[in-house]
Amino acid sequence: MGDVNLNTSGVTPSSLGNALINPQKTSLKAQFSFKSLWISSLFGSPLKALSTFLVIAIFIWLLPPLFNWAFVHAVFSADPQACQEARGIGACWGVIREKYSMILWGRYPYADHWRAQLSTVLLSLLLLKSTLRQEGLRRIFIEWSTVLGLIYILMSGHLGPFEFLRATVIVPIIGKPFPVVPSDLWGGLPLTLILSVVCIVIASPLAVLLALGRTSSMPLFNVVCKIYIELFRGVPLISVLFMASYMFPLLLPNGYSPDVLIRVVLGISLFAAAYLAEIVRAGLQALPKGQLDAANSLGLGYWQAQYLVVLPQALRVVIPGLVNSFIGIFKDTSLITIVSLYELTGSLTLALNGDPLWRAFKLEGYFFITFIYFIFCFSMSRYSLWLERRLNHSL
Repeated sequence: MGDVNLNTSGVTPSSLGNALINPQKTSLKAQFSFKSLWISSLFGSPLKALSTFLVIAIFIWLLPPLFNWAFVHAVFSADPQACQEARGIGACWGVIREKYSMILWGRYPYADHWRAQLSTVLLSLLLLKSTLRQEGLRRIFIEWSTVLGLIYILMSGHLGPFEFLRATVIVPIIGKPFPVVPSDLWGGLPLTLILSVVCIVIASPLAVLLALGRTSSMPLFNVVCKIYIELFRGVPLISVLFMASYMFPLLLPNGYSPDVLIRVVLGISLFAAAYLAEIVRAGLQALPKGQLDAANSLGLGYWQAQYLVVLPQALRVVIPGLVNSFIGIFKDTSLITIVSLYELTGSLTLALNGDPLWRAFKLEGYFFITFIYFIFCFSMSRYSLWLERRLNHSL
């Protein structure tokens, strides 16, 4: 057996103490090495340098005309004649000023836009609070149930067993009627957010159960979960929406058909759960088998071991994949226009196609909703990175 030579000549007590006492120098060295790596990746070889200069040249070539079109020659007032004169030279941002209400809130009654706006604010605050604070499952369930119930009342106007409060309490407080609004008139940004959040909330626990079933040693659950996952992953979402909206009611008794919004939510949720299940399964398979053995040695049952030991570690590993799927769900809501529900993208089409004065300026409208999509998707991406750093730091 040969001798093992550990070279510790470069490590002295003083250098180790300086690194511990003054970590700023260490971080500066890390920053310097990062900058060196960044420069090397861009200019480390003649081919890399040529590619970098080519990209910079294309950017410089495109930036001036794009800036002139977007700002210098652009029309910011809601003047159709001025926009027509600037067509092909500058952007017509006046179409956003003229049509923003229809784009953001869709076909929701104009007199009740405040209800859609309040619902959007409540849902956004709920998401912000849930992402920034850690709370128990019971409190999270109560908060989400309360806020989502309030949003449903605001958007739909249905009061259920509390219908007597409409004339005696609500109308005197708000000073205006509080009519019922059918779900096919919901649209714009509120519908996009509600669909995304509700579908993610329904699909996530279902995906965990599917992942556990697919990794189970029980043949019945294993086969059923495999068939479900492969079936939904083998068809496009647009087919699922079409069948949920038009084919599913044909299988029900005459005179009974769930609301189209409910059918769409179930269709997207079942579809998304299949993809999320495979991500969760990857996290389960990434864990060492000793983790489950250790849980069993402590006397934990199957569900206790999964809840307390396995799932927290598995979900921590696959956070990037989960958030990526959440972003995909958020953007896939644009497909619901095939069932006559007009979310953000569909509302833009409704707002411009029906008005010949502004129909020619769809490009500016798409830039506007692209900016909205980018804000939400980029926020989810940054939250994913923040959550990863926070969980890794807590290890």
